[in-house]
Amino acid sequence: WGFRSSQANAGRRETCMEPLFRIQRVTKIYPMGEIEVVALREIDLELPQHELAVLLGPSGSGKSTLLHLLGGLDRPTLGSVFFHSTDLARLSNAELTQYRRHRVGFVFQFYNLIAGLTARENVELVTELIDDPMRAEEALDRVGLGDRMDHFPSQLSGGEQQRVAIARAIVKRPEVLLCDEPTGALDVATGIQVLEVIEQVHRDIGTSVVVITHNAVIADMAHRVIHLSSGRVADVRCNEHRTTAQELVW
Repeated sequence: WGFRSSQANAGRRETCMEPLFRIQRVTKIYPMGEIEVVALREIDLELPQHELAVLLGPSGSGKSTLLHLLGGLDRPTLGSVFFHSTDLARLSNAELTQYRRHRVGFVFQFYNLIAGLTARENVELVTELIDDPMRAEEALDRVGLGDRMDHFPSQLSGGEQQRVAIARAIVKRPEVLLCDEPTGALDVATGIQVLEVIEQVHRDIGTSVVVITHNAVIADMAHRVIHLSSGRVADVRCNEHRTTAQELVW
């Protein structure tokens, strides 16, 4: 089988849906010389489709490891990571590449833009790899950079560079957007602007979103909050009332 790019259905909430991700007894161990570091310990977790989920926990709790498994950037040592009905742990390297290319958008703490390319050109690089992308201009418009698309990264603020990174992630119309500390390098006001963009992408495009952070305040904007501690899921809660990004205070 193969992965193809697909348009998510904006605002859709269906009953009796299979989860987007189903994690079953996942353990991840990293060999470090003569010792082994257990990053995740027999995790069981489900993430429904079309939600905005936040993974919370201190450094070393396993957040980034879990995100890497969801994104097909790494494989579990033991257990299964299902995306719909497909176990990512059993895919070949080529199939994982197709999964990352067509189904997943990534946003990291540091923007990883190419300095010699404009915002538009940084986004267009991704469109050459997939079948049915947005136009780069549309993606940049969606993140509020329609008037900055011909600027180079050095001409953009940190928040603007992060919004270019978000545009680059959503131009492929991903089914899921995985964000690793997307506000970690930003001041509070700029961080909130970036969260507003992520919130808008979730709302308008219908993309499922997973954000990892050590900032507990951000959890207030999520449908579902997963607390990780020492490689285990310590708690899962759903917010009955969600706060908008603009209302967050930290």
